[in-house]
Amino acid sequence: MELKRATEADLPAIWTILQQAIEQRRREGSEQWQNGYPSEQTVRDDIAHGYAYVLLDRDTIVAYAAVIFGLDAAYEAIDGEWLTLGRYAVLHRVATAAAVKGQGVATRLLERVEPLCIQNEVYSIRLDTNFDNAPMLHIVAKLGYVYCGEVFFQGAPRKAYEKVLVAD
Repeated sequence: MELKRATEADLPAIWTILQQAIEQRRREGSEQWQNGYPSEQTVRDDIAHGYAYVLLDRDTIVAYAAVIFGLDAAYEAIDGEWLTLGRYAVLHRVATAAAVKGQGVATRLLERVEPLCIQNEVYSIRLDTNFDNAPMLHIVAKLGYVYCGEVFFQGAPRKAYEKVLVAD
């Protein structure tokens, strides 16, 4: 599987994956992603700013994430404490295609973001998720992310995690 920066041509596949994830969260009874976020415009903005990344299995897009290098205003105020004070990357809008759910695709996506960060001389990854997003909570625990506290995103508290990377 290959991680690549997304282009406008990838928008339909990305939007389909996000709609599947939004529907899954709704079926699970979660309020996460049920208020019009993320929108197709959010993805267009991600692509325009160079944040949008897709995971390819051969030539098929199977996962999406926004990888943002730089400060995230939502992460400046944390009820808790981050592990590091330096530069970091933020992962937002992580989603996998319904056809590959349960196959470890989201794990592989997060694993492939790590060398991307190191190439950009960023040695910390932060992310947040809803308290009831069991699949993401499982993945972050498995990959060694550390729970740091709560941040507020889209008006709701989110569990905030950080992973410190080591260059090989």
